Amino acid sequence: MPEYGAGGFTASGASPTESAAPEDDGSRAVIDVHHHFCAPEWREWGEARGLVNPRALPPWAHWDAESALALMDRAGIATAVLKPMLPARYESSAQLREAVTVTLRAAAEAAEAHPGRFFFHAPLFLEDPEVSSWTLRHGLDELGAVGVNVTANHGGVYLGDPSYDRIFAELDERAAVVDTHPHNLPAGPPAGAGGPHAAGGGPGAAGAAGAADRPGARTPDGRPGAGGPGADRPGTGGPGDGRPGTGRPGGPGVPRVSAPAGGPGAGGPPGATVPGVPNFLCDFLLDTTRAAANMIRNRTLDRFPDLSVILPHGGGFLPHIATRLEAFAGSFDPPVEPAAVRDHLHRFYYDTAGPMSPAGTLLATVDPARILFGSDWPACPADVVVDLAVPALAADPALTPALRRAVNRENALRLMPRLVPA
Repeated sequence: MPEYGAGGFTASGASPTESAAPEDDGSRAVIDVHHHFCAPEWREWGEARGLVNPRALPPWAHWDAESALALMDRAGIATAVLKPMLPARYESSAQLREAVTVTLRAAAEAAEAHPGRFFFHAPLFLEDPEVSSWTLRHGLDELGAVGVNVTANHGGVYLGDPSYDRIFAELDERAAVVDTHPHNLPAGPPAGAGGPHAAGGGPGAAGAAGAADRPGARTPDGRPGAGGPGADRPGTGGPGDGRPGTGRPGGPGVPRVSAPAGGPGAGGPPGATVPGVPNFLCDFLLDTTRAAANMIRNRTLDRFPDLSVILPHGGGFLPHIATRLEAFAGSFDPPVEPAAVRDHLHRFYYDTAGPMSPAGTLLATVDPARILFGSDWPACPADVVVDLAVPALAADPALTPALRRAVNRENALRLMPRLVPA
């Protein structure tokens, strides 16, 4: 299979006349760009304020460095980029800012304690522009985060929406990496005229702040509690995006008003948009696809050309419907040129978390230099990462050793040059 790449370079970044040893596919020094991080310090902080019931938290929320490093060593992962998760409901912008402060401090300390093994993103709650702007300054400018992570939709308002332009402009000024993650599908149109701040709220939003509002808790009839971040893995509950929306009417600083579970923007019961089908199986992929399509519709990468946007889980359904999007590009409102669809498809980045299906369709659709390794741990159990996802990538018939090396590490190093493994 030929190696792909622009400008006379292969996907690994080497010229066609250069090649590494055939066995060097980067599998012994992988860079993982999709590693969920729920800080122990945040859990303690949340418990002290009555925001978190530690006994109800699912397994993926119990991150610790020892377990993380053990998984990384088993999977050949030299470096992991932490995606912070803060699964609770916040009463004000001040409380949200405090939660972000605790999480970023913990992420920075983990990176300092294990040089080269951990780097981190800064979590953005786009429905709160003031806190988001502060997070950029504190996380990127002061603490050295290598990017930011955001959800595909916040209260039904998808990435690419003009209401996020202020923050995207600040990200563009920094040439930032914007790492995305899906969440529950919205149950209806965005709530009210308040956009992202309307009641009913953003990702992870829930009903009244009772026991069932706590992540992983259950309602009296045994269903997942409305406040949980989503049943991302069977029997465990998963991270969704790991970050709920504040969902406060009237703007930042105003205590939120709870809405019934399944109300506008709430995304329905966390683990079952379709009864018996956990949201991570299908809905997460659609959520990512919707966000990508909305960014194409609004020409986000044209208006903010210095952004680098990562789509998780192989881009959701996007590579599989690429021809459909091009064929019906005129059906967007306003219409989009097919060339704009193709252009955006080649400018997004895509991670392999999932596990990813065979890469043939993805390679036929996108720039191979923009495919990155993602483990999805701990939402994806360690045995699935080690025994299924990593071997499947190594045996993927569409990937040459040079392409595997690019996916395993070199593409990530070009995107985020500071990710120098130990």
